[in-house]
Amino acid sequence: MKVLIVGSGGREHAIAASVAKSSRVDQIYCAPGNAGIGRIAECVPIGAMEFEKLTAFAKEMAIDFTIIGMDDPLAGGIVDAFEAEGLKVFGPRKNAAILEGSKAFSKDLMKKYGIPTAAYETFDDPAAAFSYLETARFPIVLKADGLALGKGVLICNTKEEARRGVKEIMEDKKFGSAGNQMVVEEFMTGREVSVLSFVDGKTIQILSSAQDHKRALDGDKGLNTGGMGTFSPSPFYTEEVDQFCKERIYQKTVDAMAAEGREFKGVIFFGLMLTEDGPKVLEYNARFGDPEAQVVLPRMKNDIIDVMEACVDGTLDQLTLEFEDNAAVCVVLASEGYPVSYEKGFAVTGEEQFEGRDGYYCFHAGTKQGEDGSVLTNGGRVLGVTAKGRDLKEARANAYVAAEWISFENKYMRHDIGKAIDEAKE
Repeated sequence: MKVLIVGSGGREHAIAASVAKSSRVDQIYCAPGNAGIGRIAECVPIGAMEFEKLTAFAKEMAIDFTIIGMDDPLAGGIVDAFEAEGLKVFGPRKNAAILEGSKAFSKDLMKKYGIPTAAYETFDDPAAAFSYLETARFPIVLKADGLALGKGVLICNTKEEARRGVKEIMEDKKFGSAGNQMVVEEFMTGREVSVLSFVDGKTIQILSSAQDHKRALDGDKGLNTGGMGTFSPSPFYTEEVDQFCKERIYQKTVDAMAAEGREFKGVIFFGLMLTEDGPKVLEYNARFGDPEAQVVLPRMKNDIIDVMEACVDGTLDQLTLEFEDNAAVCVVLASEGYPVSYEKGFAVTGEEQFEGRDGYYCFHAGTKQGEDGSVLTNGGRVLGVTAKGRDLKEARANAYVAAEWISFENKYMRHDIGKAIDEAKE
């Protein structure tokens, strides 16, 4: 079986590593891929948004199954493009990927179908948004409607901050066309938990929970990023929380999309806030989270191809997802200055220490192959160092030991990933 993966980050490396374990797969291609993915797949120099080139490549190479990792091509309709050419592809069609592609759409969907979420208002006119802020309660959350690489969310503690935020999003277009429309949301307090799921249009199967760390600096300070680290499972995702979400959120979301004529097949990422009033949806993503995939997929026992094909074929109810009884922690090694400005092109060393060590992973995010075969930094988030352990504390200790094996100039990481583990009840 030949498999094509579309994307170039740590999430796609984690997917590729899972695909490589499948006994059904003979050859893996990745477009465009990165230096780490290139060790287990043949990287193809085609961009994730070059749909015609991608479908032509898939047909020319007789690709049996394509996996779309990234959000932009999904929102742009890449699945529709592949299906139009008779190609088997994993991911939601464009009319379903809107679940992530438009914050306003997802908020309206939750409101219509009674899915718990924060109170909100939607604006497409900055003047109206400024006016709303005059009587709003603070803190408040501003969200660019469209895709913004996980950074289009501003938490504003004062009216002045909020006014600056509206200007950045809607007038200055800091996040481009994603800011043509904006959602203003009540600020919720509680623990954040991420839950990934496989969906086949009608059936939903939940993966192990995870918890991300979005802020750039220790102590959850600094700017929002694509994610600086994560751990799985979350000790705060209890059986009680799971039962509530299964009854009030997960299946209701799948059914709501079907009722709207937007059958969802692929991965739904539920960003949850565990509030005093019960779990509420912070956001939906229409693909694996990054770096959540890096801690969840290594713990999944199932053949990922079997599961993904079941999603496409509508037979997910015939499978049971199984996970190892352990834990995993991922620490992101970033370039100093991320997410604002940073230098690239530095040599990465130390990866050989991962070889032959079971339960340790070095997932590449922003890397490229140097002319001499070396690995060079090529992004803000460079690597995701993941380690397993018998429990979260052991996994965390292992991940930080492994993070020190890697060296590159301007290396930066948070030192408190998973600190919340210490606060959880034993």
